[in-house]
Amino acid sequence: MRRLDLAIGIGGAAGQGIATPGDILARIFVRRGLHVNAYNAYQSIIRGGHIFLTLRTSDQPVLSQGDKIDVLMPLNQDTMNRHLKLMRAGSAVLFNSDTIKPGVVPDGVQLCPFSVKALAPTTRGDLVQNTLALAAVLRLIKVEFEILEEILTLQFRRKGAAAVAENVGVARAGYDYAATHFTALPFSLPDTGKRLAFFEGNQALAMGGAAAGVRFYCAYPMSPSSGVLHWMARHARQLGIMVRQVEDEIGVINMAIGAAHTGCRAMCATSGGGFALMSEALGAAAMMEIPVVCINVQRAGPATGVPTKTEQGDLWQVMGAGQGDYPRIIVAPTNIGDCFKVVPTLFNLVDKFQCPGIILSDLLLSEGRSSIDPAELDFNVPIDRGDVVGLNGDGPPVNGGFKRYLVTESGVSPRALPGTPGYVHVVATDEHDEDGVLISDEFTDPHKRQAIHEKRMRKMDGVLPLLAPPVLHGPADAHVTLVGWGSTEGVIREAMQQLAEAGIVANNLQIRWLVPLHAEAIVSILSRCRAVIIVENNYSGQFARYLRAETGIVAGGHIRKYDGEPFMPHHIVDGVTAILAGSTKRYVPVHEIQV
Repeated sequence: MRRLDLAIGIGGAAGQGIATPGDILARIFVRRGLHVNAYNAYQSIIRGGHIFLTLRTSDQPVLSQGDKIDVLMPLNQDTMNRHLKLMRAGSAVLFNSDTIKPGVVPDGVQLCPFSVKALAPTTRGDLVQNTLALAAVLRLIKVEFEILEEILTLQFRRKGAAAVAENVGVARAGYDYAATHFTALPFSLPDTGKRLAFFEGNQALAMGGAAAGVRFYCAYPMSPSSGVLHWMARHARQLGIMVRQVEDEIGVINMAIGAAHTGCRAMCATSGGGFALMSEALGAAAMMEIPVVCINVQRAGPATGVPTKTEQGDLWQVMGAGQGDYPRIIVAPTNIGDCFKVVPTLFNLVDKFQCPGIILSDLLLSEGRSSIDPAELDFNVPIDRGDVVGLNGDGPPVNGGFKRYLVTESGVSPRALPGTPGYVHVVATDEHDEDGVLISDEFTDPHKRQAIHEKRMRKMDGVLPLLAPPVLHGPADAHVTLVGWGSTEGVIREAMQQLAEAGIVANNLQIRWLVPLHAEAIVSILSRCRAVIIVENNYSGQFARYLRAETGIVAGGHIRKYDGEPFMPHHIVDGVTAILAGSTKRYVPVHEIQV
């Protein structure tokens, strides 16, 4: 049973300083060894609009943003009006009574008004209410004032002693006012004595690239993938990574392929619209057998779609990206820690099998943030560059020229990097023979074309045994099995806990490696399950169709969400309940709160 489960919601307009109190709270929590999950919902406009940050902490792993709010910090009237319905009994709403009118709250919810004019009459600045509210929150959850004082001192010391004193004074006023006027929440934050890290999925992907030995990264900024570029640019000089912002995604992928051709581990990231522009070049990488990794951070589409909202709508796009058949490896990380771990693994695979690799993330993962135990981050991962001439101690070729595309049983040919003495060869996007000589229309040799094409495609037979098959999580004899892929793992696992409390035993099969797919293992698992429901963040059930095509398995129910917001646990619980009761086979929840 969870001993601590605290969700804090901070809402306001862009520019009202929502991130700062969220960062301070998160820092306090992880310094006590508490787990944290954060999701920032915002609108797709350049300036203004509503922003709502949910920060949830617990002494046990936090799997999702949850269903309810324990402490609400509305920084404007809009937030007060929108989010009161999320408050649970025993919760509190802290607001500036000078500018915000209280809404009608459910029974058991404590309204905590404070006046900025009264508590900080001489202080100017739009963010005073944030400091007052933050201090009051910390008093409600019984965090010592000295901790906040230390953080504010560090934050404002560059502005001088006067700025530090002013902000600490404002915080002290809010803290003391809360102590005498508001009722503290009925728990205290524990301190496990262990510090955790806290970062977003895009940062984890970038750090995973650094651990994998990436030495070239390029991108065209595109939400929600831009965080990878920001991290890479910030740490490029320190880590020895060349980072380039390119004019468009066509240039990005071709520049990455060029870097990879020289033997440098190269990576790029984009979202669905940018990935569409990369498709032709991905096929070129496959034809030239150049290992390159591309990250597609999915957002709601089509076209420009809803740039700041999440969706799992690009599965079919990445599986069909490019013309013709070619081998590719596709992985969907299942949590923010996994974002770090998949990158080195994928690089080793694409180097070994000389083909493109695609990481399919989404906004929920990439812009969501989570606590991570630093011990789980291994920056000394094994690096396998595959069969590269020269790196493997080979001497000059004997008895003839080098055959870059030698037909082999495994489909993998020896690779020579440009400049390797004695290994001159042709690399181009046309079909070619073993030497790399192009097969033109005039001299097309059907036998050579068939042999080379089969050689490339045989690589996938070698990839599958190296991938860990999916594992059923939860009781084997459950009433229902929830199948998901990628980012839905956390919310499905939390929904399982709620279902258990309602007497419904559920388990979860979460798919991480999408291509190649462990079809036989999945069939073996699902054939023994009593009821199968597939959960995914898209309209058409892209994974359900893929699963049926690869395994013949037809799920008994589907829970799909495509309103731009991620699942909350109760959405899945409601869907499972409705499907098991026989009232529907396709449950489509919609977010109750407009964000």
